[in-house]
Amino acid sequence: MNALLKLPTLQQTPALVMIFIAGVLGTAYFFEHVLGILPCALCQYQRLAWWIALGLAGVTFYMRRNGGLLLTGLTLTAVVILAGAATAGYHVGVEQKWWEGPTSCTSSALNDLDINALKEAIMKAPVIRCDDVAWTLFGISMAGYNLLLALGAACGIAFQIRSAARRNVR
Repeated sequence: MNALLKLPTLQQTPALVMIFIAGVLGTAYFFEHVLGILPCALCQYQRLAWWIALGLAGVTFYMRRNGGLLLTGLTLTAVVILAGAATAGYHVGVEQKWWEGPTSCTSSALNDLDINALKEAIMKAPVIRCDDVAWTLFGISMAGYNLLLALGAACGIAFQIRSAARRNVR
């Protein structure tokens, strides 16, 4: 029973982070390819952060025997995940109409355009809007869940680093 309550070691953390990120990305691709909920531009940026964090965690896993590189890699991974959380938080604000999103994925002004320019603007218009909520569960959008997951992952990594520092274990 005590083994179940034991925290993973700092050396195990990169593998756990990679598993967690694979679950997040797998869920995102499930929603896209199985459920047909296409991602907007901000969703793609959030996925990019997860992919970068996955790569960093993979390199960190490979270098986990070197304590300094392990701590540096985990810290960089947490920073990238926090950047993804910031993007998700921005996306939530766009969805809630707290602020305007980028013109590339929200409504744009079409005033003062001639017919050819208007046709070109329509043909280049994105299909998926960032300010439309495509799916919710308990009133929280996918961007909201992404924000919560990213904050949780970054806090989990920070907790592991801090616990290792307190134990003076690398």
